[in-house]
Amino acid sequence: MEFLVEFELNIPDGTPKAEVKALQDAEASSAARLAEEGHLVRLWTSHAAPDKAKVLGLYRADGKAELDSLLGALPLSEWMHITVTPLELHPNDPVATTSR
Repeated sequence: MEFLVEFELNIPDGTPKAEVKALQDAEASSAARLAEEGHLVRLWTSHAAPDKAKVLGLYRADGKAELDSLLGALPLSEWMHITVTPLELHPNDPVATTSR
């Protein structure tokens, strides 16, 4: 299954910069591992508001339970508000149409 995942990061006030940097580095390593495993397909940044960036990701997992486990293991997960949208193939999807 594929899922569109939206992340909003909310770093608690007063968090030391070194802690934020360490967790961001660990997050990058986790993203690379998830990509190698085929779970993380794509990532985008959306600047919906001038000072608020959101991250959108296309993920693959066997189901919602597996995805929840993968997202819960992310180093920054405690600071994230995560919205998950399950995706289904559309009959007019150009990729699906050309592969028939």
